[in-house]
This record gives sequence, structure tokens and C-alpha cells, in this order.
Amino acid sequence: MRFLLSRRWILFAIAVGLLAVLAFELGQWQFRRLEEREQRNRVTEQNLTAAPRPVASVLSPDRPVSAGEEWQRVRAVGRYQPEETVIVRYQTRDGRSGVDVVVPLVTDQGATVLVNRGWAPTENVGSTRPDVPAPPQGEVTVVGWARADATGDAAQVADQSTRAVSSLEIAPTLGSRVSQGFVDLQTESPAPAEPLAPAETPDVGEGPHFFYGLQWWFFAALAVFGFGYLAWDERRKARRAAQSQSARVIPPSTGSMTPVRNDAAGDNRKAAARPNSSGQP
Repeated sequence: MRFLLSRRWILFAIAVGLLAVLAFELGQWQFRRLEEREQRNRVTEQNLTAAPRPVASVLSPDRPVSAGEEWQRVRAVGRYQPEETVIVRYQTRDGRSGVDVVVPLVTDQGATVLVNRGWAPTENVGSTRPDVPAPPQGEVTVVGWARADATGDAAQVADQSTRAVSSLEIAPTLGSRVSQGFVDLQTESPAPAEPLAPAETPDVGEGPHFFYGLQWWFFAALAVFGFGYLAWDERRKARRAAQSQSARVIPPSTGSMTPVRNDAAGDNRKAAARPNSSGQP
């Protein structure tokens, strides 16, 4: 096994070790993500079915919606402002093009809450503002799920349309005190003349993290096993080469066990096989 101390094998062993450690840590990372998702799913499942809380206890103009409060059911009473409707474009469902309809609701506490009333099918035309069903008039009681604001360029608002909902981007277009976050509508009373498709609830599955973690651990084990196999194969080849070299250096035997017979010696079978040194008979 002295070949393992060669420079080539030492560098190979270091590379394999680093690869195995990296794969193991990536597997650990996937399992940590699985734990985080399971914990988040438990909170989400509780919030989805919990009794509605007053909207002011979850959504506030002074703070964002926390991770533990997202998908919490909330209840708000107020009046819609349909003239301030914001269209969320490029929202597809079951392969169909459509938009989400966000309407500000001025609550009885005075703050404005953005309500995503749901999805409406439309033509996939970004340059034309689609006609969408109107919300109920007068005082409305809304029950829905609290959502955190979107971030990034998709949340920018232009001509009362956007690609993701952010109260921080929509608020400047309203000129009123707006609570951070928004509400995905579940029910509204009185019911509208033409309802929209309700917001989709989140996926509370575990995702692929468990199988990704197993795959990374498998790669780590495969790296270690592969190194061991290659080392064993190298040792086997070295032994065969040594045995072959040993066989080439031993000279072949020329001795014979058969006695030399001399027929001229007569009946004496033990007579010398060769004449003696004096040359006499």
C-alpha cells in the first residue's frame, strides 16, 4: 500500500475527501430546509383554519406581516374603492391567462387594506386594461388570509397594474394610510353579482428536500467507496506485476533424475557411466 503515499494518490485522496464532505454538507442543508419547511407548514396549516382575527391585529401601516402571521385568517369591515383597482397581470391557472384583481378597502378603523378579490380570466394582452367584475357596493365584511408584500421589480406599479402585490408600491398611488401586506379574499358579504375565482391556498407538502438530501449523502458515500475500490484495484495490479517479475528472474531447472546407463559395462548395472580418469579398462 506504499503507492498511497505517492503525490498522485495523496492529491486524489484530498480531492475525494473534499468532495465527500461537500456532498455530506449539502445533504445536511437539504434536511435543514426540510425541517424549516415542516415547521412553516405547521404554522400555515394552523393559520389557514384558525378563527378570523381583526385585520388591524395582523396588518398595520407601521410594520410588515411577520412570517408567523402569514396566511392567518383575518376579518375586516369597510367600503371598497373600485376606482383604485390594481390589476395583477400574467396570472395563469390551468393553462389559462388571467389577472388578479386587487381593490383597496377603507376599513372602519380608517386604514386602507388591499384586498386581492381573486382571479379573472382575460386575454393575454399586456397593453390593454381588462374589464373585471365590480366589487359589492356599500359596507362589506371581508374574511381572508393575511399575506406579506412581494419584493423586486415585479412589484412595481404602472398605470394601476403590476405583476406582484406590494402595499409599499401601491400605497403612493392611493394617497391614503395603507396597511402593509394585503388580504387574499376568502369570502365577502354581501356577495358580489359576479364572483371571482378565490385565491389559491399554499402548498403544504414537504417538497423534494428529503430526496435531495438522500441523493447528496449517496454521492458522498459513492465518492468514498469509489476511492476505496480504486485503491484496492491498484494494489491488486501491483501484486500481479510483482508476481510476474518474480517468475521471470528464476532460471529454469536443467537437472535430471534419470541415471546415465553404460551398456558397455556388461551386466553390472552399477558400473560407472563414463571411463575412469586413467583410461584403463
